[in-house]
Amino acid sequence: MTKQMKLGGAFTLPGTSMTLNRMGYGAMQLAGPGVWGPPRDVDAAIAVLREAVAAGVNHVDTSDFYGPHVTNQIIKQALHPYPDGLVIVTKVGARRGADKSWLHALSRQELIDAIHDNLRNLGLDRLDVVNLRVGAVMGPSQGSIEEPLTVLAELKRQGVIQHLGLSNVTPEQLAEAQKITEIVCVQNFYNVTHREDDSFIDGLAGQGIAYVPFFPLGGFTPLQSSALDAAAASVQATPMQVAVAWLLQRSPNILLIPGTSSVAHLRENLKAATLQIPSEIVTKLDSIGSGRSGDGEKTSSVAIAT
Repeated sequence: MTKQMKLGGAFTLPGTSMTLNRMGYGAMQLAGPGVWGPPRDVDAAIAVLREAVAAGVNHVDTSDFYGPHVTNQIIKQALHPYPDGLVIVTKVGARRGADKSWLHALSRQELIDAIHDNLRNLGLDRLDVVNLRVGAVMGPSQGSIEEPLTVLAELKRQGVIQHLGLSNVTPEQLAEAQKITEIVCVQNFYNVTHREDDSFIDGLAGQGIAYVPFFPLGGFTPLQSSALDAAAASVQATPMQVAVAWLLQRSPNILLIPGTSSVAHLRENLKAATLQIPSEIVTKLDSIGSGRSGDGEKTSSVAIAT
């Protein structure tokens, strides 16, 4: 797949010249099992990245704590020198323990070190967008984010970061952050079955801020719902394609970063950007958001830290 696709339209990050195709790519699954160590097949990981960019993806989401270091090193190997218009979004605020755990890393020195790790492993002098990851494993927690965000704002003024975003945050934390620096995107856990951020997305859209749902397909255990299966059958698509298409139709400020280590799955995901779901099916899918599908069957998905 070398011919570029129309990937769900485009969205320009506020206050920037960065216009992103709405279908991007999340690099987390390029690392080994459990997002730890190298993949079984580095050449295959490189092929996925090159295929994504050749197809028109210009938004790659990553972090140096994936692996750790692994995904950024593979991105550099596959794509450096980076093509014009490619935006690499990374995140800081976490680290991996020796036992493969996911730990907060929000001290001043940890954040500074993380930025320089990302710069080195990506082969960049300046990072396009950096998300500050806070909150709990799968969602936000209450509390001020002023201290860590102030560190990143200082690095932005120094010129090693162009733009800042947030991950795992509440609307109140966004408001606090906007008193410190401009925020161009928010990355939270959201998909057709996990809908706690419905009103947050609408508020961000009103401000022109991008919303990037992580685990749009449910994580490493795919979304499961009889309503999703029925919708897929009715439009002759896969359930995962319907889940992606639903998100693209949900709000114009949603940017997607589904991840995969398979070229075949990448092509399946990208094809979903051309799928239009009829309004009556969208209504049925909307009912999944309470945690139950349209026929009352409980939905489920399992994900890991991002």
